Amino acid sequence: MRIFPVILAVIITAAFFWMRDLAKTSGAPPYGMAEEEVPKAEPFSWLSDWKRPDGPARVALQAGHWKAQEAPDELERLRTNTGSSGGGKSEWEVNLEISRLVSEILQKRGVTTEILPATVPPEYLADVFVAVHADGSTDKSVSGFKIASPWRDWTGKAPDLADKIEAAYQLATGMKIDPNISRNMRGYYAFAFWRYNHAVHPMTTSVILETGFLTNAADRKTIVQNPQKSAQGLAEGILNYLEAQRLL
Repeated sequence: MRIFPVILAVIITAAFFWMRDLAKTSGAPPYGMAEEEVPKAEPFSWLSDWKRPDGPARVALQAGHWKAQEAPDELERLRTNTGSSGGGKSEWEVNLEISRLVSEILQKRGVTTEILPATVPPEYLADVFVAVHADGSTDKSVSGFKIASPWRDWTGKAPDLADKIEAAYQLATGMKIDPNISRNMRGYYAFAFWRYNHAVHPMTTSVILETGFLTNAADRKTIVQNPQKSAQGLAEGILNYLEAQRLL
């Protein structure tokens, strides 16, 4: 009769290590909040009178996991979350390279850009904020890209930004869309201005993009070996959004 406790212990141990490995391969950091944790709009009614400052279009590209070890105490869990890896690259390297390429494309169109590390400056304000990540899975056959907007979007524009990036990214890369949007994406820590000092301003239109799976050989051919395709798709989506908002 002692066999059952032994089997149970084995199952629990296996589940622990599986979850640990899954956390290591996941692109978005484990700071995602559930929808019910996000405050309603009433406490932020002052935003209804908010007006965009004059000036050229401004876009922030956050290279996910870059300089994560420098995260402040309120985001201390980021310090040990290195993200996924594959093809001889750490996730932050892939995210940073794509972000740099996107920045170059946007600057040629007159857009002011800034590449941000894992820690976002307090109340960061921009017309567009894109958290650039790469996904990972213990199942190497899993592939595709995905994009998500926050649970609640005070600008009312994030879904449109996400749609435009999704369409342009798929066209540029030929990659399939992964429909599995996670809580860590919709509740991404950089969106949570009500909880963290180091988060975007509520009127910053924000999305998070998982560019593909570093653990999948086919996806790596794009995001690692030919990141220009990813950058072109992301940049085109952002430009399409800015044009629709008459910011270009």
